Amino acid sequence: MLRAARALLAMRHPLDAELSFSELLGSWWGARLPGVDVERLLGEGLITHATASGRPAGLGILAAITALGTSSSQRDLAEQGMIALRERGLQAPAWADQLGAVTPVAAYVHGDLFGDTDDVVCVFSRDAPDHSGALPPEHALILVLDHNSGGLLRDAWVTTKVDLLLEQCRERARADDFVRFEQWELSEARSVLVRALDRTERVATGVESDPSTGPTVEPVGISSADLTGGSLAAHFALASARVKRLPSPPEGVPDTVPVWRRDRRAVLAARFLASEQAAELSDSYAASRCADHIIAHGCDVDSGRPLRVSPRKVESFLLHWLPGRVVLLPEEQEAMPHVLAAWVRWAGERSRLPEPAVGATLDAVWEATSAFSRVYRDPARPLGLRHEAVRRLLPDGDFASLARRMFAFPLLASELMTGDPEEFDPATSRGRRALLRLDHYGEYEAATPHSGRHHSTGQDHWYRPVNGTDPERERELDRHERLAERLWDGRPANLWAAARRLLDRGVDRPTVLSSLSEVLFESTGESDLRRRLDAL
Repeated sequence: MLRAARALLAMRHPLDAELSFSELLGSWWGARLPGVDVERLLGEGLITHATASGRPAGLGILAAITALGTSSSQRDLAEQGMIALRERGLQAPAWADQLGAVTPVAAYVHGDLFGDTDDVVCVFSRDAPDHSGALPPEHALILVLDHNSGGLLRDAWVTTKVDLLLEQCRERARADDFVRFEQWELSEARSVLVRALDRTERVATGVESDPSTGPTVEPVGISSADLTGGSLAAHFALASARVKRLPSPPEGVPDTVPVWRRDRRAVLAARFLASEQAAELSDSYAASRCADHIIAHGCDVDSGRPLRVSPRKVESFLLHWLPGRVVLLPEEQEAMPHVLAAWVRWAGERSRLPEPAVGATLDAVWEATSAFSRVYRDPARPLGLRHEAVRRLLPDGDFASLARRMFAFPLLASELMTGDPEEFDPATSRGRRALLRLDHYGEYEAATPHSGRHHSTGQDHWYRPVNGTDPERERELDRHERLAERLWDGRPANLWAAARRLLDRGVDRPTVLSSLSEVLFESTGESDLRRRLDAL
């Protein structure tokens, strides 16, 4: 890398250097090795090597990482290295002091009325003259935001032909009523892009956010390999640095993504079900469940826009999101296309989508219906699970969580629990405790008189009643309960990934639980926990 950096010393413009170094930093972006922090190993390793080189090329690398580094610790370490090399009398390239020194000029968004993707155009200028004494031309950073994949960035590039780009966008909007091109406030662009950069970074690196901070939606059908290795990876470091130069929203200004709490979603579903468009839906219960899933997809995946409809969105919903994320009962599977079509007509009218666009979206629904019946498979049938067990394991319908929840509470999938009383509800602390006591010690503590119903089934022979309280056993249950709660919620994602790796090696379940519990209680924080889990 130092040899390659020597060629960059002769560059005359800082933008050329920024693009080259961004591509260099993007060469390992998203790379993953078990137990290894690749970004830290290569990024900080490069800084250490560049500092130790004592060469102008090393100083150039340090200047670039100071401006474009992907973490604050990385940038601080590179800055310290620059100071050390300059104290030794090394001269930095002419462009080094201008890296990252830009002023945001304007931001625009270009797309169509369906809103599947947005091309966000951010224009920047430089205040310092170049080597010839003239001010460098403005340049534009273009980021492609894909809303159907959960707000991921799918591409990025830079151009200095800003006037030509903007004029082409305006011309398309003038010639086609279905195309939109509008200017954004710089602070609004920052809010949208910061969220998209963070979302893309987490998917590319495999790091999941804590669900307690908000909904975490894994993009169905998209892997880190789809994001890394191309133009987006080459421009990601530059894009992150440029977005940080945009002004923050004024204090008190709400986030651009609306928060859809449960009560607000319920109100929206009720309004739809009471509408003229939903009047012909025969099974009201199935229609209600289907509407809940449609709204959840729009709120959690589509940046809080459940009323947005498009051919691409309904196809992604039916053929990718539902089969990968949601458990549908047979009657719900049958009703879903009809409910979705009614939703398209209702939401299209409310969002003032042109009639031809609504018609095209309805065509996409019916074209995808036959494929949906082939793609969607009832998860309970191949797994041999009762629908009652599936509903207990997946009260939120999140199919992606089925395996880890069965691992945390295997008794819920057992025939032994047929007709089990309500205190075995894993969504409550008391229910989790009762299930774990049965699982680990074969004991059941009758909590209320109605538990006699459970005894009347003739199943009281497979467990024994609790005989007194053992403090050591209670402490052990406390540990298992905390672990089970994390497995149920899937936080962090590294927890279930570590469990799968151990199971794949043939480690039995009790040993896996013991290993996970030990790591959980020895960790000093979430980052330390993720690091220890990745090392298992």
